[in-house]
Amino acid sequence: MTALQRITTEPDWYEPYNISLAIQAGGLIHVSGQAGIDEQGRTVGPDFETQARRAFANLATVLGAAGASLADLVKVTIMVTDMANLDTVIKLRAEYLSEPYPADTLLQVAGLAQPDWLVEIDGVALAPSTPAGG
Repeated sequence: MTALQRITTEPDWYEPYNISLAIQAGGLIHVSGQAGIDEQGRTVGPDFETQARRAFANLATVLGAAGASLADLVKVTIMVTDMANLDTVIKLRAEYLSEPYPADTLLQVAGLAQPDWLVEIDGVALAPSTPAGG
């Protein structure tokens, strides 16, 4: 049976909601959806690009806590409340992600956990290798 390891940060902005920022299971890190919020859970701005940049930054922070980075992503899911932001999503994918780009699902949703959230991004990444004998 594979041991599960909780990945957290200080502060952990999802702790009050009984959600793990990420779980490492075997060789994969499963990151919970990251929104455009600061470390205290406050939405960073009213516009899509500001929120999306912060969501990518939060994703990177959580992966960093697991010893990984955005370059280790193999799959992302990007949820937006308005597909009119597609051009911004494409621009930010090129800015934050690198080739070979991870597999990606982009979908428009009716709403997210907070009414002012415009985007949420989750991901699956390769976990760092453990040294032989470690």
